[in-house]
Amino acid sequence: MSAVASNYGFADVEIPDSSTGSATREMTYLAAIGEALREEMRRDPNVLVMGEDVAGPFGGAFKVTKGLSEEFGGGRVLNMPLAELGFVGAATGMALMGLRPVVEVQFADFITSAFDSIVQFAATTYYRWKGAVPWVIRAPADGGLRSGPFHSQNPEAWFVHTPGLKVVAPATPADAKGLLIAAIRDNNPVIYLESKPLYRSLKGYVPAGDYMTPLGEARVARPGTHLSIITYGAQVHQALAAADQLAQEGIEAEVLDLRTLKPLDNEAVLATVRKTGKVLIVHSATRVAGVGAEVAALIAEQAFEWLDAPIQRLGGLDTPIPFSPPLEDAYRPDAAKIGRLAQALARF
Repeated sequence: MSAVASNYGFADVEIPDSSTGSATREMTYLAAIGEALREEMRRDPNVLVMGEDVAGPFGGAFKVTKGLSEEFGGGRVLNMPLAELGFVGAATGMALMGLRPVVEVQFADFITSAFDSIVQFAATTYYRWKGAVPWVIRAPADGGLRSGPFHSQNPEAWFVHTPGLKVVAPATPADAKGLLIAAIRDNNPVIYLESKPLYRSLKGYVPAGDYMTPLGEARVARPGTHLSIITYGAQVHQALAAADQLAQEGIEAEVLDLRTLKPLDNEAVLATVRKTGKVLIVHSATRVAGVGAEVAALIAEQAFEWLDAPIQRLGGLDTPIPFSPPLEDAYRPDAAKIGRLAQALARF
C-alpha cells in the first residue's frame, strides 16, 4: 500500500507505508540520523550534505556527519561559510536543478539568518511555477543543555505558519531515521527539527534496511482512557514519564506523538480527543502562539462536543531562554509540571 501526500502548495511524492524492517538494532537518536544520511547518500547520488564544518574530522557541531566526507568526498559533503542565507539559497538552486541537498544549520536558532531564502523563495516556488524544491534543513533545536538564549530555541511555529513547507520533529531513534529518509525523498522543502537533548541520552531500536516513517502521520506512544497528552519531540519522553506516574494513581493518560507538525495529522488528534474527552497539549517552545494553539483550535472547532474539560496547554515561558540552570528548569515543561496539570485535568 502507498499513499500520495498531496496538499495545497505541496508537490506530490510517493510515500510508502512504514516498514518494521528485517531486523532492528539499538542505537542513539544521533546515530540513527547519521545512518539515515549515510544510507540515502549511498542509495541516491543526488543526495548531498552541506553546512558549517560538516566535512572533515569535525563532522558537524554534534558529530552527526562525522565520516561522511571520507566516504563520499568533498563533492558531496560541502563545508559552508558562516552565511546561512547564502548557502540555503544555494541549496534551493541545487534542488531546482535535480539535486537533493541536506543542509545542516549548527543550531536551529541560526536558521533566522536564512529566513528569506526559506519562506519567501523555497516555500513558494512550487505554488508559483511548479518548481519542486527537494531539500531538507536539519535544525538542532530545544534546550535543556544550559546553552542560553541563542542555542536553545524551538522555531517550529514560524515554519508551520508558512505554506509550502513541511515540518517534522522526531521523538525516537526509529522515527529520527524513518522521518529523515522520508524528508529526503520528499519533493518539498522540509524543516527537520532534531531534539538536541535526545542526541546521546536516548537509545532505541531502529529497523535495519530501507524504511520510511510517512510524513503527516502521528503515533500513539502510550494508550490511555482518562485524558490525552498531545506533544512532540523531547517532550514525548517527559509526557511518558508523567503518564507512568499518573498510572500509579489510577489515571491512564494517552500520549500522542505528533511526529509531523505540518501537515498535521488532524484525524489522529481528533481520535484521541473522542476517546478520552480531556486534552493537555505540551511543547518545549514558548506557549504563546505555539503549535499547541493550532492544535487547540482544531479540537475546539471539530471536537468540541467530545470535550469534558477545557483544553489545557503547557509550553515554555514567554521570555528568552535563560542560561542559568534553575531558571531554565523553570522555563521548560517537564514530567513534574505535566503530571500536576494532568492531575488537575483528570479531576475536573
